[in-house]
Amino acid sequence: MDGTGSTMDDALFEPAAEGGADGRSQIHIDNVSMVFGRKGAAVAALQNVSLDIAAGEFVCLLGPSGCGKSTLLNAIAGFIKPTGGSITVEGQPISRPGPSRGMVFQEYALFPWMTVEKNIAFGLEIKGASSAEIDATVEELLGLLKLKEFRKRFPKDLSGGMRQRVAIARVLALDPPIMLMDEPFGALDALTRRSLQDELLRIWQSLRKTIVFVTHSIDEAIHLGSRIAVLTYRPGTVKRDLQVQLPRPRDSSETEFNRLKRELARLVMEEQQRFAEDEVRGA
Repeated sequence: MDGTGSTMDDALFEPAAEGGADGRSQIHIDNVSMVFGRKGAAVAALQNVSLDIAAGEFVCLLGPSGCGKSTLLNAIAGFIKPTGGSITVEGQPISRPGPSRGMVFQEYALFPWMTVEKNIAFGLEIKGASSAEIDATVEELLGLLKLKEFRKRFPKDLSGGMRQRVAIARVLALDPPIMLMDEPFGALDALTRRSLQDELLRIWQSLRKTIVFVTHSIDEAIHLGSRIAVLTYRPGTVKRDLQVQLPRPRDSSETEFNRLKRELARLVMEEQQRFAEDEVRGA
């Protein structure tokens, strides 16, 4: 039993090692805080968040709405600058977006006037890649994401799941070592969501990108993550940082999967209760 009263089997669900599984950090988040607004009307979104993420890990950020998951992801991306602490990637401070980090949003952010293949090629064209490199990369990604028969379609002609495949392919085209994903499957129906989760796992296992994935779904976090960091309600900080040892592929009907689910539900519900109490006080 740990300090939270958990009786989870440590062989299946244990505190993450510092710096990830091999102790070496690719992403180093050191006492990061984020305050929005000015004095008197300031809101603390994050407070003293520290995480070390190793190359090739699949880390899920889990927690209720308002816990700062997306804020932390945007800080790693370089879209916003922390008001306290620091974030480094491969030892280099993050001050702006860069090619080491590709971002996939819940909204697909595709160019509606471009075909699937043109959307995928766009970043490479801006980068100044050769026509041969662009053609080879687009062809490879159309195959990897099962999009070949849709290559000449426009986003309006695609389902939500297909649009998200294109968004993922467009990020992969630039070959970033790190992929940041902000609830990318949150707007999809359950069957499409599971299908894309499995596709993402297949891509991760093949390419071994580092993935930081924001979700509020406990099932999704367990299905995908090699690690799960549970954030507290605002101001967000790391409540638990846990390594998931369940073998893959993971079956949500299995006993151990559901044991993990109950433990995570307990942790998240504690923070959800804080949110509800805060809402009552503010009413």
